[in-house]
Amino acid sequence: MNTLIENAQIINEGRTFAGSVLISGEYIVAVCEGEARPVEAVGAQIVDARGKWLLPGVIDDQVHFREPGLTHKGSLASESRAAVAGGVTSYMDMPNTNPQTTTLEQLEWKFRRATEVSSANYSFYFGGTNDNLTELHRLDRTCIPGLKLFLGSSTGNMLIDDPETLRRFFSETDLLIAVHAEKEEIIRRNRAYYLNLYDKEALDISFHPRIRNEEACYASSAEAVELAVSLGTRLHLLHLSTAKELNLLNNRIPLREKQITGEVCVHHLWFSDEDYATRGNRIKWNPAIKTAADRTALRASLNDNTMDIVATDHAPHLMAEKTGDCLTAASGGPMIQHSLVAMLELALQGVFTKERVVEKMAHHPADLFRIDRRGYIRPGYYADLVLIDPQDTWTVSSESLLYQCNWSPLEGQVFHSRVWKTFVNGQPVYADGKISDGVRGMALKYV
Repeated sequence: MNTLIENAQIINEGRTFAGSVLISGEYIVAVCEGEARPVEAVGAQIVDARGKWLLPGVIDDQVHFREPGLTHKGSLASESRAAVAGGVTSYMDMPNTNPQTTTLEQLEWKFRRATEVSSANYSFYFGGTNDNLTELHRLDRTCIPGLKLFLGSSTGNMLIDDPETLRRFFSETDLLIAVHAEKEEIIRRNRAYYLNLYDKEALDISFHPRIRNEEACYASSAEAVELAVSLGTRLHLLHLSTAKELNLLNNRIPLREKQITGEVCVHHLWFSDEDYATRGNRIKWNPAIKTAADRTALRASLNDNTMDIVATDHAPHLMAEKTGDCLTAASGGPMIQHSLVAMLELALQGVFTKERVVEKMAHHPADLFRIDRRGYIRPGYYADLVLIDPQDTWTVSSESLLYQCNWSPLEGQVFHSRVWKTFVNGQPVYADGKISDGVRGMALKYV
């Protein structure tokens, strides 16, 4: 049966307008402005979206769903359920699992597992290490978003510290290379400096952005950009956290023509280092959350198109793993259930327009990664859609969380909009606070 979503305020391609969308099977078959109904809507199931916003589903290009091997933190099943509850219909998962996704066999295992359990559409990065270059030639570029390289140590410790290996990765593939860029030598030097000044127990969370500071981020990002430019490599800078790194990006080039692109994460747009005093280790990420001035610059970079996309770096840990000092507490936190409403909250505050939020969370990820027929509300595209109630005020609480780790850095936060319904490939997967367990996403394709 066809489904007609009518009376919605459709936010798509820089416009907001009243209209309806007709879904048939997996696809959008018609988009109508005003009160007009497509002729194919006769007999369709009606979703009355009066007073609601209709958006293309969010595409999150950086998540850590922890499967295989780290499923005490989260899993493809649990975190994809949280994703669709947050309006995220497609995700790209990172390789630092156990075992790591650094062989074709491990990559294929993840795809098989996602087919069985994922509520959202899925894709998986392939991880580069110091000794798996030969695996590159076995990869199908239409099935994966790119190659993930860690230029700074993080969970899973897939650090590439051999310069010649790094150069070969940049020169021997036509895949997009996505990098976690923090300069390990600078981090080690800063750590030694503060340990020389203070007892280890004195290094609370406030030291985290001092150890993983602006210099560590910029030095690594700049080296990656220089190498990519010299070798003609497509480079994507993940989770940029400083104003200085914005100098490495160019807002005068259309997105599809950019060789160097950048991502900012919701937590770097929402928090600043002033929040460590109240949020503590809950907002410990790598790269670290920086100053209010950095946050202001990152927000502005979305509005002037210097920054290309918004993601989460969703990375759940048990609360017990987040205890300790700035050197021992785990880095990362859950965010995917609240990323869209957090960005819409900033839009309500006037930081962005809601059209800009849709552009950076749906349109641009689809364009940057060249995803087949997703990220827009267009006839012939997959019906990945989200309905938002813009007049529903609520507070994030542990009872509302779908994260397996069962905590959020946003607990206690009041939001003024809520995800009402989510459709994945035309199927209602989330509605009125409930997940439809029978809906499964599909693998993303890249063109």
